[in-house]
Amino acid sequence: MKVYIIEDEIPAAEKVERLLKRYDENIEVIGRAMSVKQAVDWVKNDGEADLLFMDIQLTDGLSFDIFKEVNLEIPVVFTTAYNEYAIEAFKANGIDYLLKPISFEAISESIEKFKSLKNRLQDQGQAEVNSIIDLQSALQMLSKRDYKTRFMVKIGEHIKSVTTDTIDLFYAEGRNAYIVTNEGRRLIIDYKLETLEEMLDPKKFFRVNRTFIVEIDSIKDVLVYSNSRLKIILKQSFDREIIVSREKVNAFKVWFDGEA
Repeated sequence: MKVYIIEDEIPAAEKVERLLKRYDENIEVIGRAMSVKQAVDWVKNDGEADLLFMDIQLTDGLSFDIFKEVNLEIPVVFTTAYNEYAIEAFKANGIDYLLKPISFEAISESIEKFKSLKNRLQDQGQAEVNSIIDLQSALQMLSKRDYKTRFMVKIGEHIKSVTTDTIDLFYAEGRNAYIVTNEGRRLIIDYKLETLEEMLDPKKFFRVNRTFIVEIDSIKDVLVYSNSRLKIILKQSFDREIIVSREKVNAFKVWFDGEA
């Protein structure tokens, strides 16, 4: 198997290569790129590999920009320190999405997933997997997941079920987490925001900072704020500022753009 690594941090690239060799010493890392430009040049001049390991945030932009410059039909395992890019990653040839720091177990599972998908298609009568479209279709069949659609809350002596289509916002305050419904009710729930992030549909909900997860249809306006940040105004009145943290601005724009 031939692997090409696109990563702007040399220690991170070396770690990926080391873990790949640990998994299978016969895996050949045929090269590296550290920027969008270098990756584009490689695709134009060579661009032959079985699998790519691609960091999302590179020195000169997001790796998704590579796909705007060249036609790249090689399956990709994306790596990143943030989890806001998952939707865009799976649009761009992504077969897996690894959060840093990357473990041997995680990289092993990615390789096994790639091999499983390839073997499955071959068993269906295709001698070679030449189309990433086929690979993504198989992935979607194997990894289709359901997101949480309702939450149980306690109101006095009563237990109610609140559906996610009535929720505008999740937020943390102290040790507690709350939902804000589109009727303006604030209800405590027994989850941490980190857990909620994994349970909610990423097309509908986005964690803008450590405190808030917003629902896309609840947003009335987005304003340019200081220090390259963004300020969110909800359709309903809310007594706290909701600021998109600087490191999440690019991912928020991708999400809010609605291309996913």
